[in-house]
Amino acid sequence: MRLKNKVALITGGNSGIGLATAKVFLAEGAKVIITGRNPDTLAAAVKTLGDGVLAISLELTDVAAIDKAFEEAAAKFGKFDIVFANAGIGGVTPLGQTSLEQFERFVSTNLTSVFFTVQSALPHLNDGASIILNGSVHAVLGAPGWTAYAATKGATRAMTRTMASELAPRGIRVNQVTPGGTKTPIWSPFAPTADASAALEEKLGSLSALGRMSEAEEIAKAALYLASDDAANVTAIEITVDGGMTNAPSGAKLFREG
Repeated sequence: MRLKNKVALITGGNSGIGLATAKVFLAEGAKVIITGRNPDTLAAAVKTLGDGVLAISLELTDVAAIDKAFEEAAAKFGKFDIVFANAGIGGVTPLGQTSLEQFERFVSTNLTSVFFTVQSALPHLNDGASIILNGSVHAVLGAPGWTAYAATKGATRAMTRTMASELAPRGIRVNQVTPGGTKTPIWSPFAPTADASAALEEKLGSLSALGRMSEAEEIAKAALYLASDDAANVTAIEITVDGGMTNAPSGAKLFREG
């Protein structure tokens, strides 16, 4: 097992990519700590994951709460070997229709809380640990209406590289997984019905060369590689899991249909 005897902390581990990653890490032998701010989905995640998981209710925009939660987690499970700063929110912020409060919510959740997740974890991290940040193809897509979200994910790319330099003296690796369109509950506001969900999946899938959306488990397996000793000399990179959407856009399935 690739993560035997390792302790992994996953923010937003109660749903979507975070939950899928918790499942994969547990299967690979890790002890897993998940955080979430929704008590219902957190409780459901614990039932799904079973033994070997510690669930913590946590609002990641509260830095003092992060410090306290991580201290308690380390006291129960020991020092961390892996931190996956996965938690975040998605959504549109069209120019001319976005309030300061909406914009700042994206920044506080997707950027500020990621920085402080890492900072708060540092006293509890073993040397040689792996930190993984969750990015997005929106950092480079230039998709209209997604400015705030894209800006936070562009900043995440910069943090990945800078943190990798800063933490290298401790042998701590910092990398990023970068999902394209992935089947998770984050799309529910855009597709509230089964028919709408199928249409959205077809639309987003057609924008990639491989012609489909990613499964959450596929992002989790990229995170597994970065978390494991297989990536012992890998730092400051991002693994993009998007079926070729960003790096082979001219090969998108959309252009082959007609």
